[in-house]
Amino acid sequence: MLFFAGTLLYGYPTGAVAEEKPKQDKVFRATAGQDGVQRVDILGGGYYFTPNRIIVKVNVPVELKVRKEAGYVPHDIAIKAPEAGIDFSVSMGEEPKVVKFTPTRTGTYPFYCTKKLLFFESHREKGMEGVLEVVE
Repeated sequence: MLFFAGTLLYGYPTGAVAEEKPKQDKVFRATAGQDGVQRVDILGGGYYFTPNRIIVKVNVPVELKVRKEAGYVPHDIAIKAPEAGIDFSVSMGEEPKVVKFTPTRTGTYPFYCTKKLLFFESHREKGMEGVLEVVE
């Protein structure tokens, strides 16, 4: 009974096959403000991030303002690229949180939700991922 209640609370299907939505890139090219900081607002929820492709410049400070849509399903956002000066995992709430870093190497770095319930697919496997592209 507890398992059934937990699956309802977290929105996981209890036997029905979830319908896959076609993934469309929502691209955002950051530009530095007058203070020299590149700012990006990211919304997460329903197994998506908007935008899911972010382009920033190398060696220019970045501030990500992250939040999740209303609901009970927990989400977070993580990037693990310490070689590029980007390494964080932040729990997302309905109130925005700010993540600050300065990318030190060009490249393409995945960001994703690390959440997973029991034996179900992880949120990343359900499509809750994106790409941070660091360019010259």
